[in-house]
Amino acid sequence: MAKLGRKRTESGTSTGSGKAPVPVEESVKLKPKITLANGVAIIVGTIIGSGIFLTPKGVLEGSGSVGFSLIIWAACGIVSLIGALCYAELGTTIVTSGGDYIYILRAFGPFWAFLQLWVNLIVIRPTAQAIVSLVFANYALQPFFPSCVVPDPAVRLLAALCIGILTFVNVMNVRWATRIQDIFTIAKLLALVIIIMTGLVMLGMGKISNFTDSFEGTTRDVGKASLAFYSGLFAYAGWNFLNFVTEELKDPYRNLPRAIYISIPIVTTIYVLVNLAYFTVVSPFEILESNAVAVTFGDKVFGVMAWIVPVFVSLSCFGTVNGLLFTSGRLFFVGAREQQLPNFLAMIHVERFTPMPALLFTAGLSLLMLVSSDMFALLNYMSFAQWLSVGASIAGMLWLRYKEPDRPRPIKFHPIIPVTFLMFVGFLLILPLHAAPMDTGIGLLIICTGIPVYIIGLAWKKKPKAFVRFIVNLTRKGQKLMSVVPQETPSKD
Repeated sequence: MAKLGRKRTESGTSTGSGKAPVPVEESVKLKPKITLANGVAIIVGTIIGSGIFLTPKGVLEGSGSVGFSLIIWAACGIVSLIGALCYAELGTTIVTSGGDYIYILRAFGPFWAFLQLWVNLIVIRPTAQAIVSLVFANYALQPFFPSCVVPDPAVRLLAALCIGILTFVNVMNVRWATRIQDIFTIAKLLALVIIIMTGLVMLGMGKISNFTDSFEGTTRDVGKASLAFYSGLFAYAGWNFLNFVTEELKDPYRNLPRAIYISIPIVTTIYVLVNLAYFTVVSPFEILESNAVAVTFGDKVFGVMAWIVPVFVSLSCFGTVNGLLFTSGRLFFVGAREQQLPNFLAMIHVERFTPMPALLFTAGLSLLMLVSSDMFALLNYMSFAQWLSVGASIAGMLWLRYKEPDRPRPIKFHPIIPVTFLMFVGFLLILPLHAAPMDTGIGLLIICTGIPVYIIGLAWKKKPKAFVRFIVNLTRKGQKLMSVVPQETPSKD
């Protein structure tokens, strides 16, 4: 980018609160500060959230038996790894942050990419961040309310504080954010290792009663088995999140696939062993009666120290909120840089090199969601949209192989890998149309609300001059207030 005294953009590039513009060098851009270890921490830390502490009930309920439940946990890990391999190819072929959004944009054009961005903007990202922060707050406060329900206002206040603190950290320094991710990933892994070791000790002491006839009661209902897979895959969600920050990853051609190859097997092994530990201590009946199997496990094993399990869950969720905010800010930043969101969201702080407006925007939406009582329902509606987005990205990868065969591809897998994964995604998309047509229909309706927004906001080019001037002036004032400037658009990968 040229200096401001020599070059201006339509949105304005004046910064600071003084009268003269601040000279800004070309180096004002997202910096590659994420190491391989940071990348592993982002993937592992985002995947391991509240899911492994809460969803074993759903997997067992759908599978019908202990043995089949463990198989489903392993199978979900294999499915996630296959999908992650496809994303390793995508991320090294299109080395641009933005994940699914940028892949759909490059393969299928702006309209379909905008719909994906729109759904993430209004529902998926802010809702997920709000829900995980609420789970964090609930479990963090639980030790202080051992004999009663935690007051809802206190939970929402602490959840808002969680989002506020982590947004401040992400705005101030990328390294601070990645360091928090590293620390809390280590903390949650330590917590799960304690659960695993406790279970293995109990197993070594001969506590094997829950594994007798472990496949007895296995469901033959395909619908129930698919619901078990849904619950398991929910716990694995986040395996593609490093692709949202590719531009900030050091040596992405090597470190992106390496981070994936390291992370997914670690998570899969831990998840299977944690469930093995759960079944060693807690009976299948008790798991089905519990809303948080990890807490039930702690009550049965740790006695007066059972409070440490809610603390483990809260630490795990805190790290997950950090990962969600970090990647969400980059998603909306890239969407604005591609001129599908207001230009102001594509600005970077001139000293901290963080996408401050995009981070504050996603945090604000999350705080608004904390006021809503319907956000859990919204998240259910959007499971269909999330898998549709993943399927479109993999289909886009195959289309780009055909459309642009000469494009450099440092990693290229045999077609059977993406085709196999697409078949599984198709199963996950078709089944809800029969099993839950209402939820799927509402999800599709929410996606379609982006169509008029696209027509008015993007397709309509000749907007009133007064409106354009208002937006430009508002953008300039925002730049002066936050000391941010636009990044020069990178080359199209």
